[in-house]
Amino acid sequence: MGKKAEEELGCVVEMPPGPPEEGTADLPVVILLGWAGCKDRYLEKYSTIYLQKGCVVIRYTAPWRLVFFSESMGIKSMQNLAKKLLELLFDYKVMMKPLFFHVFSNGGVMLYRYIVDLLHTHQEFQQLKVVGTVFDSAPGRKNLSGALRAMSVVLASYNVCVKYSLLLTFAVLAVTFRIVLYPFSRFVHETHYDAMLKQPSGWPELYLYSKADPVILANDVENMVEARRQRQVLVKAVDFIDSNHVSHMRMYPTSYMTHCTSFMYNCIGRT
Repeated sequence: MGKKAEEELGCVVEMPPGPPEEGTADLPVVILLGWAGCKDRYLEKYSTIYLQKGCVVIRYTAPWRLVFFSESMGIKSMQNLAKKLLELLFDYKVMMKPLFFHVFSNGGVMLYRYIVDLLHTHQEFQQLKVVGTVFDSAPGRKNLSGALRAMSVVLASYNVCVKYSLLLTFAVLAVTFRIVLYPFSRFVHETHYDAMLKQPSGWPELYLYSKADPVILANDVENMVEARRQRQVLVKAVDFIDSNHVSHMRMYPTSYMTHCTSFMYNCIGRT
């Protein structure tokens, strides 16, 4: 059943290599939520951080079309994906293990937002115990220029005409939604960033970001950090200063991995 659900969702579930070692029973299941257009081979590099420590890892990236079009226009298209992802924990019978998230960019945040909602509103998921979340290059407010940069990278392999047609379509829709429909939509649609500002979760959070990020503004991350601290959430933030969007591990691999593993161990009460 677990394998079938895994294939339907299009995610990857990876078990740590070799037999379970002593003392790994309390290690969390780590869920990696990729950025828009992220390929699994990119996420695989991050999963190694946790697999080598003995964690079960689930990797998933929501379709980029939902990130840039449906969700950006206020359609809650990822809710069902979030539910299926949590149901996977029951399929693999790891629902009693601690749960740890590693979320990339706004594409990951959009899905994570719905996961948090489900954890607090659906009785079937309230037995799940989240111990912490790492945010890499996220979250950010709506930023048209940043979104176009990110979308341009996603469409790099597309035909030039198709690429620029999609970019133009996205830009027109985004401007229309914000200028023409905003007076009405603000009463019925809450942005993902605003939802994150007041999310009810209380587990610790680690924010990995950079002032050089052209997609997610550092001020947006820093404002989120301050807002979460005001809600009495234990928060740590690391500014990598000059690394690009979701490129912190590539530029500073040792520091990045140390921050992630140290944070994870602190979240489960290890030193």
